[in-house]
Parts: sequence; C-alpha cells; structure tokens
Amino acid sequence: MLTNKSSAVIAFLEKEFPGVGCELTFSNPFECLVAISLSAQTTDKSVNRVTPSLFSKYPTPFDLANAEQRDVEVIIQSLGLYKNKAKNIISLASDIVTRFNGVVPENLKDLTSLSGVGTKTAGVFLLEIAGVQAMPVDTHVHRVSDRLGYSKPSMDPYDLQLKLQKTFPKEKWGQLHHQLIHFGRKICHAKSPQCDVCELKEYCSYFKKTSSIKGK
Repeated sequence: MLTNKSSAVIAFLEKEFPGVGCELTFSNPFECLVAISLSAQTTDKSVNRVTPSLFSKYPTPFDLANAEQRDVEVIIQSLGLYKNKAKNIISLASDIVTRFNGVVPENLKDLTSLSGVGTKTAGVFLLEIAGVQAMPVDTHVHRVSDRLGYSKPSMDPYDLQLKLQKTFPKEKWGQLHHQLIHFGRKICHAKSPQCDVCELKEYCSYFKKTSSIKGK
C-alpha cells in the first residue's frame, strides 16, 4: 500500500512531467545501448549531437568493433571522458560481435556481462527496447531519493532500484524513472534546487536543513 509520501510523489511528478520519456536519439538496440553508454556524466543533448556522425560511420557492432580508437575519439570529443568512452564502446561492440554474433542481448545477465555495462545502463536499455518495467537509478534519481528519504548517498544504486520498485506500483516504474530524472534536471538540482516550486518540501531533508539554517 502506498504511503502518503509516495502518493504525493506520484501525483506531483505526473502533474509536472506528464508523458516524459527518454531523450536520447536512436533507431535500433545497438544504437540505444551505445547512446546510453555515452550519456554517463553528460547531457542527452550532447550525446544526440555526436551520435548521428558516429552511427553514420559505424552503423553496426561489427563496424564499431573494428574502429580505430582515435577515429572514434574525434567524433565524440565534445563529450566528457571521451577517450575512455571511445575505448569502452569499441570494447562493448567487440563483445557483442564475438559473444552474441552481433545481436545485442535483451536480458539483464547477458547485458551486464558486456564491457562497461552496469545495472543502470542495462536497466535503461531494457526499459526502452524491451519494455521491461524498471526504475534504473542515475545520479538524479539517487539525489532525489536521498532528499525524500528513500535512501542515503552511500546506498548502492541497484539496491536503491530494488527498494524503489518495492515502494511504487510496477505499472509506474518506467514512467517514474523518467519523471524523477526530469525532476532532478529541472527542479531538484544538486545545487540551488528550486524549492519554491516544489510541492514535496514537507518530505525533503534538503529543504528542512536549509530552512533550519536560514531560520537561525
């Protein structure tokens, strides 16, 4: 049964961010997995600016697996950590080719066995490609969950995912995943969150702490 807090979270997010979804651009499972991998510590818009050129030159896992790292770096150099990301997506493509005959697997065990693919990346991929309901945890989801008392900063992201999935109805998981990300990007920023427009203040440890300090 939902608590008052969780009911309020759902109601607020549905009002503020109805119908939101993944903002990465892709046209097949391979492109989706690569785009998600590139999105770590950068914005989806930044990824979308480089992937057309990347996928034009390397349209399949076979092409990317045989790419020169420096050539990939040139294409994605506007992204943070681009050297590591170039190396990782080439290794990822190589794994797909050598172990899965060029076909991206669509189950958690096989996905997380690929180079550089953790439970968050796999969860987002399965949500977008296979329609598997889940609440993968990125930095935005973790921050909001910490402030709302569902977790602590030290909590493992996958453990938090499982906790959130026990807390909220399964049919809401995928939508809440996207809504929490948008909430973190648009309102509940890491620094200077817009508490004045947030209707979840009564549940928020950040707001309570800052209000207490300001009241002294």
